[in-house]
Amino acid sequence: LHLGDSRFREKQFLLSCERGDIGSVKKLLAIKDCLNINCVDPLGRNALLIAIENENIEMIELLLDNNIETVDAILYAIGEENVEAVEIIVEHLEKIDKFNPENQGVEINEHSAFTPDMTPIILAAHKDNYECIKLFLDKKSTVPHPHDIHCSCHDCVTAREEDSLRLSRSRINAYRALTSPSLICLSAKDPILYAFELSWELRRLSYIENEFRSEYQELSQKCQKFSVNMLDQIRGSKELEIVLNHTTNACVHRRENFSSFAIQILDNTIQFVAHPNCQQLLAGIWYEGLGPGFRNRNIIYKCLLIAAVGLSFPILSISYLIAPKSAVARFTRRPFVKFLSHSASYMVFLVLLLMASQRNDKIDNMFREENAPDRKEGRGPPPTPVEVAIIIWVLGLIWVEIKQLWNSGLYDYCNNLWNILDFITNSLYLSTVALRAVAYYQVRVPYAHIRIVELLSYASL
Repeated sequence: LHLGDSRFREKQFLLSCERGDIGSVKKLLAIKDCLNINCVDPLGRNALLIAIENENIEMIELLLDNNIETVDAILYAIGEENVEAVEIIVEHLEKIDKFNPENQGVEINEHSAFTPDMTPIILAAHKDNYECIKLFLDKKSTVPHPHDIHCSCHDCVTAREEDSLRLSRSRINAYRALTSPSLICLSAKDPILYAFELSWELRRLSYIENEFRSEYQELSQKCQKFSVNMLDQIRGSKELEIVLNHTTNACVHRRENFSSFAIQILDNTIQFVAHPNCQQLLAGIWYEGLGPGFRNRNIIYKCLLIAAVGLSFPILSISYLIAPKSAVARFTRRPFVKFLSHSASYMVFLVLLLMASQRNDKIDNMFREENAPDRKEGRGPPPTPVEVAIIIWVLGLIWVEIKQLWNSGLYDYCNNLWNILDFITNSLYLSTVALRAVAYYQVRVPYAHIRIVELLSYASL
């Protein structure tokens, strides 16, 4: 009879919580010996969860004052996006010394609807709830970055042996939290750069864990969308420079040092670079130093300026080598001027190659069968001024590739197929020069030996 009376009181207690009857709940709580405050209904909900679902803050405070077990109630509050309830539960957990930055006071049992790896800050990040995320970050809570998928530490090996599916799902849950825009803005030092790196990492994981490829790719696209949305919030060039540099000291003479741009271009994410704000900034940097309003000038002025810079590239290059800090050298460093100088230089190089090929054709025509006696004398001729100029140009091209290899490193250099093409082209140039040198040596050395013998014979006479 006593057991039946206790169950009746529990049903009455849960029903009063459902209806929000504070008075009845207080009366039932006063009879503590006959009531289990942690009782649950057929759905597995205790009174605290019912109050959270009904957003009854007064009921939540009453139940917490009577020391009801919170278990995973804070997760339910976050799931309902009831920020006030979350704050009240956190204060209660801190008061009874159950809150810590690791699990944030959550106790997951076999009846819980959440997985053991789920923490309040991770769930808040899944919901992208800014207020809840900030609350837990202020409490020194963090979202731990998952170990590398190939990690062989004791924890990873044990988790993989026990349940590989659970390990994969926990990794996805962590990355889903890390890609939360609110969490990135609140915790990352450079939000855009962090989003780029995270997007690249998720794309790499999508090729390793093929079973979850669609989920990883979705998270990767989420990071890319975040970076583009950040650009939509920019109101001026100054703000854009600060965002890309992530510094409050962004100034004109440092405009070319955009780490976010470099990572994004390497990452092949077109949406960010193609954004109108970025395109306008890039255009301003590209035409910098050519006078105000160069892009709006008429076509004749542009053509004359381009022709003048292209024809004067030898003077600009020599000035840069002699006085690299002079005004002319600073003008030469401008991106568009540098592009015009390189283009003009390469055009001259192609003309030299054309001239050298025409000379070879004439030699081939001269050395036919009727000129067979002179054929040996024509083999291995000394280099002409045109060929000497070509050798100088080739050495310059090789020096450019060496500088690029030194600045970017072997791995990044080899990842760019254009660099591989340049390496092959320069190798062919060097091979041609080497073969010409060998031919010259093989022809001239015997003739020099014969000449010496003739001179010695003449001297003996």
